Amino acid sequence: MEIERKYLVDIQRWESLPKPKPFKIVQGYLTTNPEKTIRVRIKGEKAFMTIKGLVQGIARKEIEFEIPIDKAHELIQKFCGAVIEKNRYLIDHNGKTWEVDVFEGKNKGLLLAELELQTEDERITLPDWVTQEVTHDYRYYNSHLSENPYANWKNT
Repeated sequence: MEIERKYLVDIQRWESLPKPKPFKIVQGYLTTNPEKTIRVRIKGEKAFMTIKGLVQGIARKEIEFEIPIDKAHELIQKFCGAVIEKNRYLIDHNGKTWEVDVFEGKNKGLLLAELELQTEDERITLPDWVTQEVTHDYRYYNSHLSENPYANWKNT
């Protein structure tokens, strides 16, 4: 079970933070159906296939397993439409690891912070570089961004 919250990031505050070296993520979707998304992700020198179920509250079922990187490249090239590219930073804050994604390509300009939780009602302390919570805004799901990039709707 994946339980996570998602937030927009204040770009000016983010830029002034000391950060670790990010790792590159390239991912494509075999299906973006909200009831069952199937993703292929290349993360550094490893690759994964992930199947996610329908979001209920802030939780959803998730199965992820490693696949050969050459097969991931082939799947993305032959079966995925638009591809998401981003740099991911792992930032520790009050004992929690935040994943901050700085998007590239057609989603450039979008910075999202995600935090995985143990329970839906877990209390957290927000860093000062996060702004609006967008957990329930489907537009910020990567599967949606792959088909409807941020560049197409950020000014609407």
